Amino acid sequence: MPKATASKTTATPDLPEPDNYESALQELEGLVARIESGQLPLGDMLAAYQRGAVLLAFCRGKLEAVQDQIKVLDEGQPKPWASEE
Repeated sequence: MPKATASKTTATPDLPEPDNYESALQELEGLVARIESGQLPLGDMLAAYQRGAVLLAFCRGKLEAVQDQIKVLDEGQPKPWASEE
């Protein structure tokens, strides 16, 4: 039985990595809104979900890198946030 080729909407395109955390977060928020609207065809919804997973991993990686840098700056001792009163 021949394999069906994936259509453009269901294929996972090799989209470029986001330039920075902010652009990744903005794209992710847009994808979530489109998915939650319920107006996407199933194939588009799957592609949006897959792209969202990539963006989420990118954002988490950036946040972890910043946390590691903060630990170095604080000499390995995490400091609690001071609340302003």
